Amino acid sequence: MAIGGDGGAGDNIILNPEFDDGLDNWSGSGCKIELHDSLDDGKVLPANGKYFVAATGRTDTWNGVQQDVTARLQRKRLYEATATVRLHAPAGGAAVAPCEVRATLGVQTADGRQQYLGIGKSQVSDKEWVQLQGKILLNSTVAKAAIYVEGPAAGVDVLLDSLVVKHAQKAPPAPAPDFEKLEYGANILQNCNLDDGVDGLSGWFPLGPCTLSVHDGAPRVLPPMAQESLALDDEPLNGKHIHCTNRTQTWMGPAQIITDKLTLYATYQVSAWVRVGGAQASGAPAPPQNINIAVAVDSQWLNGGQVLARDERWYEVGGAFRVEAKPATRVMVYVQGPDAGVDLMVAGLQVFPVDRKARVKHLRRLTDKVRKRDVVVKVTGGGAEVRVHQVSNNFPLGACIMRTNMDNEDFVDFFTKNFNWAVFGNELKWYWTEPQRGQVNYGDADDLLRLCSDHGMSVRGHCIFWEVDNAVQQWVKTLSTDDLSAAVKSRIDGLLTRYKGKFKHYDVNNEMLHGSFYQDKLGKGIRAAMFKTASELDPDALLFVNDYNVESMCDVRATPEAYIQQIIGLQEQGAPVGGVGLQGHVSNPVGPVIRSVLDRLAVLGLPLWFTEVDVSSANEHVRADDLEVMLREAYAHPAVEGVMLWGFWELFMSRDDAHLVDAEGEINEAGRRLLQLKREWLTRTHGHADDNGEFKFRGHHGQYQIDVTTPTGKVSQTFTVDKGDAPLVLNIE
Repeated sequence: MAIGGDGGAGDNIILNPEFDDGLDNWSGSGCKIELHDSLDDGKVLPANGKYFVAATGRTDTWNGVQQDVTARLQRKRLYEATATVRLHAPAGGAAVAPCEVRATLGVQTADGRQQYLGIGKSQVSDKEWVQLQGKILLNSTVAKAAIYVEGPAAGVDVLLDSLVVKHAQKAPPAPAPDFEKLEYGANILQNCNLDDGVDGLSGWFPLGPCTLSVHDGAPRVLPPMAQESLALDDEPLNGKHIHCTNRTQTWMGPAQIITDKLTLYATYQVSAWVRVGGAQASGAPAPPQNINIAVAVDSQWLNGGQVLARDERWYEVGGAFRVEAKPATRVMVYVQGPDAGVDLMVAGLQVFPVDRKARVKHLRRLTDKVRKRDVVVKVTGGGAEVRVHQVSNNFPLGACIMRTNMDNEDFVDFFTKNFNWAVFGNELKWYWTEPQRGQVNYGDADDLLRLCSDHGMSVRGHCIFWEVDNAVQQWVKTLSTDDLSAAVKSRIDGLLTRYKGKFKHYDVNNEMLHGSFYQDKLGKGIRAAMFKTASELDPDALLFVNDYNVESMCDVRATPEAYIQQIIGLQEQGAPVGGVGLQGHVSNPVGPVIRSVLDRLAVLGLPLWFTEVDVSSANEHVRADDLEVMLREAYAHPAVEGVMLWGFWELFMSRDDAHLVDAEGEINEAGRRLLQLKREWLTRTHGHADDNGEFKFRGHHGQYQIDVTTPTGKVSQTFTVDKGDAPLVLNIE
C-alpha cells in the first residue's frame, strides 16, 4: 500500500515513529512497554531504525502499544497506516504460534461515546517482521483519540518496530477499458459443436486421466439464459455432447485453454447443458451431484456457474466471470464436480463476452411497462401550456448506514438526498445490542432510527436472529437448551415490543440456507416459531427470509429451487413469510442470469427485494457497469419491490473496491452512474393541451408537480402516479 509523500499534509502524524527518542510519546495500553535494540542474543534486530519496543506483561488481547493522536488526527480525512510488527515469547515462555495482530483507533467522542475503529490486521509470527497496513477515517469530533497495536493472546509480547500514519494520496482513476475489438456474443471456445478432428474433440483435452468421447443425444436448443443474451431464440445445437468416463477425482472433466482469447475487464457469460450418468459401485443411483464450470486463471480459481443435478436429466448451468488483475499466463475452462466414478456429460458449452449496452435497450422497454403509467391531464379550455416535473420516484431505493456514519455530515447529506429507505449495518443485530448476557443497549439503533425518522425514510429491521454459527455471540452458544429458548424469547420480545411500528420489514432469521445454529439447538420448528412470534408482536411489519448467492447461480446450497423449498416449508408450518430477500453481493453480474433467478422466485407470489447489494471492481467504470446491471434488472422486473445498497462510502463497505463515494466525499464513476439512473427514472415533459383540453404522457410512479399556464393565469399542483393499469386522469381547474 502506498504511503503519502513527505512534506505538508503528507507528514507522519505519529511522533517518534521509530523510537529514536526512546519511549517519548508512547505508552502501554494495560501493560508495560520496553525499548530494545535487540533480543535473544541478537536474533531479533530492528527492521528499520536502531530500536523497537516490546509490549510485555500482557494479560488481555487489548493490551499493547499506544500513542495519543488527539491533536493531530483530523476528522473526515483519509489516512494510510503502516505498522511493522512481530511477536515474541517472554523469557522462559513456550514458542509463539502465529496469530492476529491489529491496529485500532480508539476514540472518545465529544458527546462521550466510545468508538473503536479497525485500521488493519495481519497474521504475525515470532519468525520475522510483518507490515500491517490499513486506512483510517475519523467521522466524529473527538475529545481523545489514540492508536493501538494489539491482538495476540495474553502472555505473548508484541514488538513494534515503527508506525507511519500519513494522509492518503489519491491515485488517479483508471480509464474505462477498451472493448472496441471485442466481439460480443462470440463463443471463445474452440470446436463447441464437437465436429472438428477425427474424434470430434479438437481443442478439448481431459483434465486428469479420465476419458473423453463424443456422442449424440444432447439437447438441440441453447440453454435459456444464453438464448436471452444472444437473442437467438431458435438457434439449434447439433445434439452432440462430450461424455467423460473413468473419473477418479471430482476435478476431472473436459477442459480447454482460452488464455489468448480473453480481454481484461470484459464480463464473460458461461452457459451449458450438463448431466451425470453411471451408477455407484453398489449399483445404487448416485446422490445429487454438484456440477461446476470452473475457470483456472494461473493459480486462481473462478466460479463460472454451478448446478445440483438430482437425477440423470440434462440441467442448465450458467454464470459469469471476469479477469481483472493482469494478463494471465494460463487460463483454462473445465467442467468438474461429480463424485469419482460418476460419468459427466457436457453439451453446448458457451463462453462469450456480454453486450451490456444491448441489454439496456431491452430493459428500458421492460421498465416502461412495469414502472410507468399513462396519465391524462385535463385542462379547462384548449391550448394551455403544460409542464410536468417528477419530484421523486416512489420505488424503494435504500442504503446501509452505521452509527459512526451519522457523525459525518457529508455522508448524511448524500444518504438523505439519494435514498428513501435505510437499513442498519450492525446496530440491530443481537450480537451488537446484547454482546454480553443481560447487557442490552439499543442506543445506536435509537440514534439511527431517529435520523431516518427526521428525514422521512422507511427502515428495514436487519436482523432479529442470524442462523450462521460464526455470527452468534459466544455467550449464546454456551447456553443450555432451556436457557437458549428463554434467551431467544427475550430477544424477540424485547426488540419487537420496543420498536413496534418502527420497522417496515424484518429479516427474521438471516441466512437459513447457509446456517442452522438455532434449528440444531432448538429443533426444526424454531424457524417458523420465530416468524409467528414476530407477526404477533408487530403485525404490520413484513417478515422476510434473507440469503446470499441465490441470485448468482454459483452456490448449490443457495439455488432458487432450494430457496423456494425452504419458503414453502416455512409456510406449511404456519410461518407468515411476507417477502423474499436476495442479498445481492454479486460479482460480474449478467442480466439474463439475474432475470432467470427472479423469474423462478416470482412464482411464490411474494415481494422480492435486493437487500444488500454491492458490486466490486478495481476499475470504477466496470464497477459502474456492474451496479447498473443490478439496478436495471431489479427495476425492470415486476416482482421486485425494492433495492437496498449495502453501503456506498469508502471504508464502510463489506467488500473492497465497492464504494461509490470515496472516504473524503468525492463521487466516483459508480456513484455518478447511480445518480444518472436516478435522473433517468424521473419523468419530465412539457407541451400544450390539445383541442380537447388534454395533455397525455407516460410517467414513472412517484410524486409530481405540474404547472399549467393559460392566458388567464398559471396553476400549480402536486399529484402522485401510483401503480395501475388504467390511465390516471388529472383534472386541472
